[in-house]
Amino acid sequence: MSKRQDALDYHSTGRKGKIEVITTKPCATSRDLSLAYSPGVAEPCLEIQKNPADAYEYTAKGNLVAVVSNGTAVLGLGDIGALAGKPVMEGKGVLFKSFADIDVFDIEIDTKDSDELIRTVKLLEPTFGGINLEDIKGPECFYIEEKLAEIMNIPVFHDDQHGTAIIASAGMLNALEIVGKDIKDVKMVVNGAGASGIASANLAITMGIDKNNVILCDTKGVIYKGRKEGMNEYKERLAAETDARTLADAVAGADIFFGLSSKGALTADMLKSMAKDPIVFAMANPDPEITPPDAHAVRDDVIIGTGRSDYPNQVNNVLCFPFLFRGALDTHASAINAEMKLAAVKALADLTKLDVPDSVRRAYAGEDIQFGRNYIIPKPFDPRVLLHVAPAVAQAAMDTGVARRPIKDMNAYRDSLEALQGRSKQIMRTMINKAKASPKRIVFPEGEEDKILRAAQILLDENIATPVLLGNREEINARIQALGLDLGDIEIIDPTTAPESEKYTEEYFKLRQRKGITLAEAKRLIRKNRNYYGSMMVHLGDADTLLSGITHHYPDTIRPALEIIGKKDELSKVHGLYMMVFKKDVAFLADATVTIEPTAEELAETAILTAAKARYFDVEPRIAMLSFSNFGSSPHPLSNKVSKATKLVKEWAPDLVVDGEMQANVALDPELMEKQYPFSKLKGDANVFIFPDLQSGNICYKMLHKLGGAETIGPILMGMKKPVHVLQRGDSVADIVNMAAVAVVDVQESQAQKA
Repeated sequence: MSKRQDALDYHSTGRKGKIEVITTKPCATSRDLSLAYSPGVAEPCLEIQKNPADAYEYTAKGNLVAVVSNGTAVLGLGDIGALAGKPVMEGKGVLFKSFADIDVFDIEIDTKDSDELIRTVKLLEPTFGGINLEDIKGPECFYIEEKLAEIMNIPVFHDDQHGTAIIASAGMLNALEIVGKDIKDVKMVVNGAGASGIASANLAITMGIDKNNVILCDTKGVIYKGRKEGMNEYKERLAAETDARTLADAVAGADIFFGLSSKGALTADMLKSMAKDPIVFAMANPDPEITPPDAHAVRDDVIIGTGRSDYPNQVNNVLCFPFLFRGALDTHASAINAEMKLAAVKALADLTKLDVPDSVRRAYAGEDIQFGRNYIIPKPFDPRVLLHVAPAVAQAAMDTGVARRPIKDMNAYRDSLEALQGRSKQIMRTMINKAKASPKRIVFPEGEEDKILRAAQILLDENIATPVLLGNREEINARIQALGLDLGDIEIIDPTTAPESEKYTEEYFKLRQRKGITLAEAKRLIRKNRNYYGSMMVHLGDADTLLSGITHHYPDTIRPALEIIGKKDELSKVHGLYMMVFKKDVAFLADATVTIEPTAEELAETAILTAAKARYFDVEPRIAMLSFSNFGSSPHPLSNKVSKATKLVKEWAPDLVVDGEMQANVALDPELMEKQYPFSKLKGDANVFIFPDLQSGNICYKMLHKLGGAETIGPILMGMKKPVHVLQRGDSVADIVNMAAVAVVDVQESQAQKA
């Protein structure tokens, strides 16, 4: 299965496509039905008829954006048509929802007639709170946006034009500040006269760069006054009075270069000819006009950004459009005007200068994230972007009179935005970024399995980990070829023939010779059972961690690790944790996988280890010790055990917020807790749940996964001398990648503690 097939599977597996419509009100009874539809629905209809603005009150209009395209300029695919562009438009909807909780209908319009498209979109105005134009070719895109903005009373925004321009301009402002240049005096060259290039030049002029100091270039060279070839009215507006005719002529002495063109367009010689402290945004994708290493090789004073995530100063449109629309929708704005765009520019620029919180630093471990030449644009996954850009845009909408519902309390508004950002959205994103900062060697005993091989491809492509595959070399290579993967020179080890097998056999025999293992049995286990071989690799430092279990029963996976690596000396045993990721929250459940009938001491140990692991995921733990009893309400040896465990946790780790014994509903009900148990420091907001036995924990996590729709990450083993993690037999490729990231970060944390 190739990367192409992976992409096709992603879009086709299960419910087709990437989006769905869900109801936000109950429809379980006849009363619900009568309110949702006839006759009750007549009431809001009549209110809207009297006052059209009430549509924002009684319908989803105020949080609904249309992503509109005719498919004439789709990503790097060009004019592929409206229908073929639909997966991209659905993807845009995913980004709107994921980053700003904005609902989207994707609207693919099968026409190349600009006026027909304009008429169609205008007729849709009652449905939507805003229009995001997408992947429409130039110069038609300029005309379409201008005309729609003229005739519609809701925001219209062409992200291909303005998103890139806004983000790059924010970086430009900060770069100018760093090098001490006044925007009024600088010379700018924009290479690429498509949607984003023309928008970037226009925005730069709006921000204060002298129009006479801006030169726009296209594939035919400089766009100058009097040029006839390849011109249109939008290029004509930016035509320069200049003798320069080539890009090389234009960039000589320039302070700023914006590239929205093609790979290698800015040569080393061109960069050398630029002014002191040149500012370069080489934004061609996937390969920039000049790479940062090549730029720094010829100019040590250059400040450079690209569209790529593997270089500093990434220009990523997701930093703009979700948050710009959020501010516009929340004020019921009638338009997105120049002042709102400038507000977004300034908000992004200002955010970059603020102290970066630890949560963001940890997500990009290894990078020096502080305002300077390598950090002039916020990171794409910085959760603070929503909290800064949306309020700034909303304020600009109010200041310029396009807001039809002014926000009265901006602090309360920021609080409401923060509530949109379910912590769950950040969990695995943060974990993967941490892993990428310092990848580790993961041994996969099930190296011939298709899912493992496909996961290995992602781990390599994303630089999350260095996979080591155990198994028959010929069989693994055959599967790699059959799946169409490109794993390069990935390390493959066959334990039946590997020279290390003898060394591992001797070491295993030393460890277990007084546990009933003979030398012959040690040899057989090391060569025939790859979980033993992999565990020995971790034990002796030939791999950093192990991930196995997709084809084995849980005990068969964990037993070799326990025998060879073992638990930490100071602990009573190894413990297991599942992380349950919901839409808006995350919960940690333990132990649901290792200890069948724990003692009070073991329960306390589980709680403390789980709390530490929650912090490792940037979640401050609030621990509920669960039982069928509430604070002594049902005395019984089982509930008494949990009560004793709670006291031990408070004694051993007094800094933790923990209470019990308590029932699960009490742990999650603030009103009930406050009314009946006001003495508890836990206020019905638990996020760590310690179960009295494995049976209850295991049942609960599986029901939450199936009935509650929670994404399950785990089992995560706690208390091993060296990190080892277990897969579940039904895990998907994405599950394996997630667990690999967890395993890598576990190694990082373990090594940091020993340092």
